[in-house]
Amino acid sequence: MARLKNLTPAENVAGQHFDTIIIGSGFGSGFFLLEALKHKRTGRVLLLEWGEIRSHAEQMEAGAHSAIKPGTTYTNSSAKPWNFTIGFGGGTNCWFGQTPRFHPSDFRLHSLYGVGRDWPFDYAELEPYYCEAEEVMAISGDEDMAAVLPRSRPFPQPAHILSTPDAMLKKARKDMHFAMPTARARLATDSRPACCANLRCTLCPIDAKFTANNSLTGVFEHPSVTFCAGARVDHLETENGLVRSVHFETGTGSHTVSGDLIVLGANAIHSPAILLRSGIGSGLTGRGLHEAYGIEAEVMLDGIDNFDGSTITTGLDYGAYDGPFRKTSGSALLYFENRWKFGFRPETGRWRQTLPIVIVVEELPRDGDRIELDPNGQPHVIGEAPSAYARDGAERAFNLLPEILAALPVERIEKRGVRPTESHLQGSLRMGTDPARSVVDHNQIHHVCRNLAVVGSSVFPSCSAANPSLTVAAMSLRAGRSLLA
Repeated sequence: MARLKNLTPAENVAGQHFDTIIIGSGFGSGFFLLEALKHKRTGRVLLLEWGEIRSHAEQMEAGAHSAIKPGTTYTNSSAKPWNFTIGFGGGTNCWFGQTPRFHPSDFRLHSLYGVGRDWPFDYAELEPYYCEAEEVMAISGDEDMAAVLPRSRPFPQPAHILSTPDAMLKKARKDMHFAMPTARARLATDSRPACCANLRCTLCPIDAKFTANNSLTGVFEHPSVTFCAGARVDHLETENGLVRSVHFETGTGSHTVSGDLIVLGANAIHSPAILLRSGIGSGLTGRGLHEAYGIEAEVMLDGIDNFDGSTITTGLDYGAYDGPFRKTSGSALLYFENRWKFGFRPETGRWRQTLPIVIVVEELPRDGDRIELDPNGQPHVIGEAPSAYARDGAERAFNLLPEILAALPVERIEKRGVRPTESHLQGSLRMGTDPARSVVDHNQIHHVCRNLAVVGSSVFPSCSAANPSLTVAAMSLRAGRSLLA
């Protein structure tokens, strides 16, 4: 197993007191720690990670990010799987590196359209933190995106090379069709080579996408940080509205540490499970688990080839994203694939005349989709089928494809089925200003335990059709600065 310089056995920290204790090492925890280390109030930090530390080479050799299979850590009576990585870096390992920002309307869904919930801050407040997170991850992006998602700084890296169909759509739809913003490097950085479009992004063979391993190791190895791997947090102990201690298990037994600030950065299944085992919070704890809904389409092209772009997903189209239709059906984002996921066409000379499109649609969080504890105290996921709101949004977007693709020579468009998961679990500890309707406040501090911060996508009050990782990173920078500056 790979090592960090400050990796410490649990026995060496048991019974000790720390200024800050961080649970988990994924996007939320990593970017919170990045910001926290800039402030003296952070003090001495203990980081507890359930999984092991695997280097990129070890992940490649094993063909897996972690020895812990996510499905073994919870039981599930919902109709879908929930994907995540338990290990050093969390979701920074398994993600594809897609980094669109959330749309300004996503933060005001209820105010604009009377459905869902508003966020306790808006796009403008988060925008500077988006820029900071993009700098850390060296995001490649299309400056024309400012027409839809206003920005105060340029992208750190130039956009990836578009495929031929994307380039045609970009020319015809400059204010709606863009090169995908991504943490797959367009140009080599000090720690990452340029993306080579090998189309194996979940475990990038050349290590071109941003991960904790290749870009945040120095943060986790900071002299103020002590790191314990193989430490599964069981519960928190509270007194007088404060978390006083953290109880965790390792291969050598049970251990307890105390701290002044506790940062909960497990995922949207395991963070609420820890709080439920701790008896912390209201009946909203664990409720509202959700993710976006996705369907696949394939466009048969007439006379032009595809798959000549410089990364796995080259285009992003906002033609079905925002408008009054969101009162009754979900927003949709269209992802244009630069990979032959449905195979090549069989006709001689037309093998590459096909365009796969992923249609990702926002879902409305529902309290019936939730985390409970099973008789053994482990998380059990209860979930309903996708809502009519999400299904109608997907159907609407699919029906708009002929109009959106008008600049292409389209022979026919075929549905290729529903995607089993978008692998972006979120929303089980939602954020808001009203303690009766939310679990954490606008700074991601727990309404009941005021020295407990929650980071990660579990605090999202509503869904978006966009990938959540960049937003998690930006929010964690904001939370760290709000709490510690």
